[in-house]
Amino acid sequence: MFKLFSAFRKDKVWDFNGGIHPPEMKTQSNGTPLRQVSLPQRFVIPLKQHIGAEGELCVQPGDHVLRGQPLTRGWGRMLPVHAPTSGTVAAIAPHSTAHPSALAEMSVIIDADGEDRWIERDGWNDYQNKSREALIERIHQFGLAGLGGAGFPTGAKLRGGGDKIDTLIINAAECEPYITADDRLMQDCAAQIVEGIRILAHILQPAQVLIGIEDNKPQAISMLRAVLADTHGISLRVIPTKYPSGGAKQLTQILTGKQVPHGGRSSDIGVLMQNVGTAYAVKRAVIDGEPLTERVVTLTGEAISRPGNVWARLGTPVSHLLNDAGFCPSGDPMVIMGGPLMGFTLPWLDVPVVKITNCLLAPSASEMGEPEEEKGCIRCSACADACPADLLPQQLYWFSKGQQHDKATSHNLADCIECGACAWVCPSNIPLVQYFRQEKAEIYALAQEEKRAAEAKLRFEARQARLERDKA
Repeated sequence: MFKLFSAFRKDKVWDFNGGIHPPEMKTQSNGTPLRQVSLPQRFVIPLKQHIGAEGELCVQPGDHVLRGQPLTRGWGRMLPVHAPTSGTVAAIAPHSTAHPSALAEMSVIIDADGEDRWIERDGWNDYQNKSREALIERIHQFGLAGLGGAGFPTGAKLRGGGDKIDTLIINAAECEPYITADDRLMQDCAAQIVEGIRILAHILQPAQVLIGIEDNKPQAISMLRAVLADTHGISLRVIPTKYPSGGAKQLTQILTGKQVPHGGRSSDIGVLMQNVGTAYAVKRAVIDGEPLTERVVTLTGEAISRPGNVWARLGTPVSHLLNDAGFCPSGDPMVIMGGPLMGFTLPWLDVPVVKITNCLLAPSASEMGEPEEEKGCIRCSACADACPADLLPQQLYWFSKGQQHDKATSHNLADCIECGACAWVCPSNIPLVQYFRQEKAEIYALAQEEKRAAEAKLRFEARQARLERDKA
């Protein structure tokens, strides 16, 4: 009886409040194997493709580089970027990037030589004999960032967890309606993903390793189960499909029953999460000696004649990928980077693929429907019912509109994961997430201004004290 109860507890999954069930469009792209894309003639590699500061340049115009060669140096949260192919550095200049307003960021522009030659690669098949710090440093210097969308430096995340982690969660939920990059990667590369998970577990030494995957990915589940059949210490947990189960806090609650505290991190409750794509990249970095120079990108939508998932080199122009997939827009082209709920419309198509680019959605004119007019809030509370973070979107909307920054902060605006569930259910078509993003940006700008003012005050007071001492 006790064994039965223990087994039940072992495989138990929990639920989170809120969430939605939008129509799924995954079959557009998840039925065909991963394919390679022809290389463009020119690559644009932004120096900053992650959360944190950009690295320090170590190349200059005119330099010849090989694939995998560092273009920047990085430490702490400064993450290096690497050449995606061999060629010549044509320029180092600002270029529009993957951002809703296509902000220009400093980038290395490389003209490919067509040879696609690698640097000399030094794989660590004996990684078990390497120190924890050596493995983390390699992961960092090889440019790995979270490939699930956040882009937090993987090495810094592993280092920050220290010895406090008792649960390693591998996020395979991929809950956005159109995105199938992780699904296809698991179908085609399950063994390599599991090897990457073993490396992460070797570094962290957690008590348990859990893979969380939604039940709408039967082929990926079968492949993982086959690979894990003879593996001990890694548990596959199949969870009900609900958006946004792939959110870090939501998946943590589903798999462990624990809630991340307001303003806290998952490591505060002994949990560290990595995406399946990141686990695959860890395997390539550690065992194959390959820096992060490519990732899987979903190309989907009714305006694409050859939808699917491709290996896209970082720095490849979006237009090149779309042309390869048979992009045939009707009327004004619309391309969304990311999914329809958390993604954003690209102002133009010469922006490059970066480390956090998981999907390019090119819908037809009828697929997304005409944008409906924003109306007044009717206080129906549908947004609060849908919010997976247990927030009050209606209140946050009023605070954001009224620029009541203190009230927005005290109502935990920072906990908003910008999943779009509130906007999805809103009968008044209020773009709530846009208001919240703007409010977050304004709060951050004010905090930075206050910080600069405080630093200036300290400098002034120190100068005055020095002058007083000199007079004495």
